Amino acid sequence: MPGMNPSEIRVAGTGRILVAKAGTDGPADTTVEWGPAWRDLGYTSTDGVKFSRKGKTANVDTWQSLTPVRTIYTDRELTLKFGMLQLNEDTLPFFFGEGETAETAPNSGIFKYELQTERTEDERALGLEFNDGAEIRYRFVIPRGLVTTNDDLDFNRKGAVKLGVTFTALAPKPGAALATWLMKDKAYAVAPPK
Repeated sequence: MPGMNPSEIRVAGTGRILVAKAGTDGPADTTVEWGPAWRDLGYTSTDGVKFSRKGKTANVDTWQSLTPVRTIYTDRELTLKFGMLQLNEDTLPFFFGEGETAETAPNSGIFKYELQTERTEDERALGLEFNDGAEIRYRFVIPRGLVTTNDDLDFNRKGAVKLGVTFTALAPKPGAALATWLMKDKAYAVAPPK
């Protein structure tokens, strides 16, 4: 029965963000591992992930009515914003949106990452997972998207370097979902009819 139920309040206590090649399938449920194609981006800032779903509409007005007779969606956007705290071969190219790191010479221990003049679209699949205690797990998968905004980088002695990004979902192949939620949570169990 709907209504006030404190056992249905969720806190994203711990979580993680993963990326893979665009179009990579996420796990079929919340009990299996993500698979070798998915790369965990590691530690993120305590801000966690800011989820945003925005839409723009246009009203259809008529001579016969003072109020709109119809509303049409003209734009829809789904974004995730977060800050990565680790600097490595996965996070730096994800932040800048292209390329790879490479060792400058065999066994040198010196690595290089080059930003190109022309930026290519670095489409990825993105997975988000969080737990609320031991029994509740949520997974969210965007099969196709890319980093559309980069936060400024601050290098100082007062805090960790943070690679802040906004990841925007892109239209998937026809008939596919823009994103998928998977929940291991009894709050979604359908109550038997009376």
